[in-house]
Amino acid sequence: MARSTTPPKAAATAVPQRLLAEATRLFAERGYDRTSVQEIVEAAGVTKGALYHYFGSKDDLLHEIYGRVLRLQLERLESIADRDEPVQRRLVEAAADVVVTSIQNLDDTKIFFRSIHQLSPEKQKAVRADRRRYHEKFRAMVEEGQREGVFRAEARPDLVVDFFFGAVHHLGTWYREDGPLSAGQVAADFADMLLHSVRQP
Repeated sequence: MARSTTPPKAAATAVPQRLLAEATRLFAERGYDRTSVQEIVEAAGVTKGALYHYFGSKDDLLHEIYGRVLRLQLERLESIADRDEPVQRRLVEAAADVVVTSIQNLDDTKIFFRSIHQLSPEKQKAVRADRRRYHEKFRAMVEEGQREGVFRAEARPDLVVDFFFGAVHHLGTWYREDGPLSAGQVAADFADMLLHSVRQP
């Protein structure tokens, strides 16, 4: 009898990744509420017991699909925002980064915004708290630029953030991978428009 050459730890890691990948694909194709747990585990080649071991419920899968993107974006934003560089450069880089990472994970974000109302109230509250942390970190750079006199004092930081992220969250409704613009081109244009909206003439 042949033995598996996959180390136990790697095999265990692969199971949640497969579950997330197949859940993301199925939710994108059919919708969250029209996808059953049985369909997810069959597509991932695992048992229901494995799903409940790693995630507990279909609700947990939905929460993690967006949670992993948000954790990545927050980690990258913190790294950019804390650099010893001019605030204009950091703001542009952070703005471009969130556009690129959103496009790279477009199915995840589309699924989430379409299905957030189906999360439990506790999970909705947790996600909103995480998003608020991200937006507050971003807003802090706008406020820093205002204190330094390089951004317009009359610009309202909360509205700047809401306006910019409204456009980012709308990407899923129009961006197409096979369209005329690359993720990098959209990111550069979005970041340029944000900078022009806040910097001193």
